[in-house]
Amino acid sequence: MPADFPLAILAKAPVPGLAKTRLIPALGAKGAAMLHERLLRHTLKVALAATDAKSITLWTALDHCHPVFQELADHHGIILRPQPEGDLGGRIHRALHAMSQPGLLIGTDCPVITPSLLAHCYLALGRADVVMLPAEDGGYGLIGVRHCDPRLFDAITWGTDAVMEETRKRITILGWQLSCPQTVWDIDRPEDLQRLSVAYPALAREADHQSA
Repeated sequence: MPADFPLAILAKAPVPGLAKTRLIPALGAKGAAMLHERLLRHTLKVALAATDAKSITLWTALDHCHPVFQELADHHGIILRPQPEGDLGGRIHRALHAMSQPGLLIGTDCPVITPSLLAHCYLALGRADVVMLPAEDGGYGLIGVRHCDPRLFDAITWGTDAVMEETRKRITILGWQLSCPQTVWDIDRPEDLQRLSVAYPALAREADHQSA
């Protein structure tokens, strides 16, 4: 581990019917929630291999007191904080702004992020104003900033394939230098499940194709 660095994870509680809703047609509400919980646990395992538990903040949504969140905090010593109201950009900005020094932010949908990739992104942040991992679907799987400026996240069309392109334009307007060490893929749609089952069979196991 080259250095401890702040790492924020945005995470929904694994509530059936509310978590991974785009996967419900393929997995059912319970199956989608179960997969979400496995992805959450995998993400935290990766994070703990990259930085110290005291440097990790799990920003919770849907049910801030969900037993899974409490278990992870009690067992690992990570910090829990509720995500604020507002759009995704506001929540990302809040999590980055809360850091005592520049750090990274990820979600729970990108199993290809590894401890070494997190460490590499943190080192890249020492040379660039912004570090990001663009996603194949047009979004991004990681962001880190040296300067917190809400203009970076204003009026982005979240949830579309234009998110990364629009963010690049904001970075250019701000006059910042961007580093993109790698392109990643995430788990959002039913067509992503086959790829997950090949690359990460333990995560995809018994996705169960349960009915809602």
